[in-house]
Amino acid sequence: MNIIAQNPSSNDPVDKGIATYLDEIIALRHDLHQYPELAFQELRTSKLVASRLSSWGYEVATGIAGTGIVATLRRGEGKKRIGIRADMDALPIEEATGLAYASSNPGVMHACGHDGHTSILLAAARYLAESGNISGTLRLIFQPAEEIGAGARKMISEGLFERFPVDAVFGLHNWPGVPAGQFGFVSGPAMASVDQAVIKIIGKGGHGAEPHRAVDPVLASASFITALQSVVSRNVDPQDMAVATVGSIHAGSASNVIPESVEMKLTMRAFSETVRQLLRERIPALARAQAESFGAEADVNYRLGFPALINHAAETAFARDVAYDALGPAAVEKDFRPRTASEDFAFMLQANPGSYLFVGNGDSAPLHSAHYNFNDAIIAPAARYWVRLAETFLTDDNG
Repeated sequence: MNIIAQNPSSNDPVDKGIATYLDEIIALRHDLHQYPELAFQELRTSKLVASRLSSWGYEVATGIAGTGIVATLRRGEGKKRIGIRADMDALPIEEATGLAYASSNPGVMHACGHDGHTSILLAAARYLAESGNISGTLRLIFQPAEEIGAGARKMISEGLFERFPVDAVFGLHNWPGVPAGQFGFVSGPAMASVDQAVIKIIGKGGHGAEPHRAVDPVLASASFITALQSVVSRNVDPQDMAVATVGSIHAGSASNVIPESVEMKLTMRAFSETVRQLLRERIPALARAQAESFGAEADVNYRLGFPALINHAAETAFARDVAYDALGPAAVEKDFRPRTASEDFAFMLQANPGSYLFVGNGDSAPLHSAHYNFNDAIIAPAARYWVRLAETFLTDDNG
């Protein structure tokens, strides 16, 4: 584990300030973990977050996209405005951690660390309100419904950045497998786009002993699944990235019956819009062609999700420099690579310059696992980072 996560410098005023209430923040994180709420249902979470922010002197606007919050703090004569975002929603997963503060909501779990992201930003928010050296406008955005890719888009459509304009917006995500307290930065494409498709291969049912009298949609589907990988290996430029995964397939219920149809659910990911559109064209065409070659039909429902997350170069360089200065070179992962998971923060980066960064969660279970747990040891260094980012951005000499 990185020493920064274990032993923050006792000489740093931010570390000292956060340390005075860190136990309270960790208890808050455990409370959020124990009472997780799904997308657009974050009523308890939103109320708790808004209450804390109000008590620290923020101007708090609630009800954006239902449960979203924007907290504003203005200080000094500075004209610059920074936005920092945390997500709040949980996942429809039955928790299997055995923690004392495990989810009390059956079938719902904070399996991605949004309870941690919210707690990190609240820890930073309190310090900035009480002791922050800023001149300008600080906007803290607490977003619902990231897990279904709808929260950011809905907040923006409801006038988020018209009502609360910012010059740059930043966010972070914890990442298992990266040393705890280590920060990762990626300029350009940092996370993949995500789209989904439901493909139904329709044949003609029949007896398993007489396949010649039927049109077997299972065989046609198997052929399509095999051919699907040719889209990535033969249609996509080898220097680009694409993922096409069949995550669900359902057909029939008996071994001796050829079913009428097969339903498959797919996810597609890419770093570039060009590749994303190629997948959108080729996969439905391939499904229909493969089905037709077996005498079947293919019904394709291709659903666009959200685009690749593209970090802006100048803001990413700024964010990386803050980490070097505030936490030291040892806290920055060298050659941190883009992730093929997806994030609807991509919409915020389409609306504003900014950057999305990563902080190591240590040797934990992977994200979206029933055994995952956010690492409380990274709250302090990540909160310290947000404080230093805001203070560096909102200085008098920046206008």
